[in-house]
Amino acid sequence: MDVYGHSSDAALSYREATDDGTGTPEGAFLLRSFDMVSAPVPAGRTGGAGRRFDRLCANTGELVLHAEETAPDGTQLGNFPQAFTRVALIETAVSPDAAGDGKALHAWARDRSTGQSRPRRPRDEGEE
Repeated sequence: MDVYGHSSDAALSYREATDDGTGTPEGAFLLRSFDMVSAPVPAGRTGGAGRRFDRLCANTGELVLHAEETAPDGTQLGNFPQAFTRVALIETAVSPDAAGDGKALHAWARDRSTGQSRPRRPRDEGEE
């Protein structure tokens, strides 16, 4: 389980779990899905973050862009392309992959504030 009580392997996050009456299924909200991968990383809670990030990145359209939402099969739903989804992807990619290393975390925060952080995939626990 992650800090939100979801399965550590769950990549997709939904805004609401109820029927909104439109007769169409709710897609996973990608901004929140990426945030739920990166938010726990600075606290050292990386369990499965890399796997979830890879799954989210696999849910792209033919142009390697993301819509606002995605279906579990990768079908893009909603507004396309969505800039805030792209920003969330980038933010997740530059999360400190050395979350257990306090110096690396502080360097990442400093570099991030000056726009000098390098994109990289968050590492899973025990991954080199």
